Amino acid sequence: MGLSIKKNDTVLVITGKEKGKKGRVISVDKERKKILIERINVIKRHMKPSKKYSQGGIIEKEAPLHISNVMLLCPKCGKPTRISNTILSDGGKVRSCKKCKEVI
Repeated sequence: MGLSIKKNDTVLVITGKEKGKKGRVISVDKERKKILIERINVIKRHMKPSKKYSQGGIIEKEAPLHISNVMLLCPKCGKPTRISNTILSDGGKVRSCKKCKEVI
C-alpha cells in the first residue's frame, strides 16, 4: 500500500506533544512509515565535531513522526483531509481531497 503523503506537502499533526501544529514535509521514509516535518518534533543531540558539524556541541534537529500521526491539509479548502485516489480519463492516477474533491 502506497503512502498518501509526499515531500513538500503541508500537514497537520493530530496527536502527540506537537498536536495542532502545521508544517511542510521535508522527507518521507516509506519503509519505516515515518516523515520529517519542518520545525516540528525538534530534539537536541550532543554531537562530536565532524566534517558535517565542524563546531560540534548541542545540535537541534527534527525527529521523525509516524505517518499515522499527521493529516494532509488540502491546498484549496485548507482543512485536514483524507486522500482518495482518482483515475483520470487519460488513465493517470492522482490524489484528491475527500472533502472538496480537488486534485492535490
